[in-house]
Amino acid sequence: MNNLTEKRTKKEIFRRYALFVFSLFVAALGVAITKRGSLGVSPISSVANVLSIRFTALTLGSWLILWNCALIAGQIVLLRKNFQWIQLLQIPLSFLFGWFTDLGMALTAKIPVPNYAAQIGLAVLGTIVLGFGISLSVIADVIMNSGEAFVKALSQTLRMDFGNVKIGFDVSCVLLALVLSLLFMHGAIVGAREGTVIAALCTGLAVKFFRKRTQKPLQKWLTRSVTPLHTAP
Repeated sequence: MNNLTEKRTKKEIFRRYALFVFSLFVAALGVAITKRGSLGVSPISSVANVLSIRFTALTLGSWLILWNCALIAGQIVLLRKNFQWIQLLQIPLSFLFGWFTDLGMALTAKIPVPNYAAQIGLAVLGTIVLGFGISLSVIADVIMNSGEAFVKALSQTLRMDFGNVKIGFDVSCVLLALVLSLLFMHGAIVGAREGTVIAALCTGLAVKFFRKRTQKPLQKWLTRSVTPLHTAP
């Protein structure tokens, strides 16, 4: 491999990880916007959301870090010797996502929520932003987030279709969130409500919408060749 090829490869890898980190921020901002509506968050974040409401010593971002680390541990248990150790990069990325979520909560702190219509509006807007962030992470194509990676590990272990396992996983997250809410909130349902349903039904549509419109220009940028420096003869 010549030096120019190495430079091109390193530059493309850097761009892909830079895009992935940006996608984490956008997705975390989407979660924060949805959270501001107080109608629940996306299914995969719903357990952490309920725990953050009950145990306020830790922020939503901190609970998301713990939840994502638990999913990473689950991958190791499921895959055992087949676990690829490069996937441990999910750990620092999970911390980034948690920190970005708390930053998003700070950035959205002054958004007015005067009525139920505004709550629904924030749930829809947050879902759109979340979908945009996920579409960017798919295009970056460097490493799966812990939730998707856990679903992939589970589907491989059970030898079932990824899509079917994903649906089952999302439903399980919501059910667990509801059980925790009923246990910790004296029979009340909080943290997994209409906003969670909106996110479950519409995030995939938002991902498809944005990916269709950003895939080509972003791939062109990601794979753009490095122009070598010209030296005087």
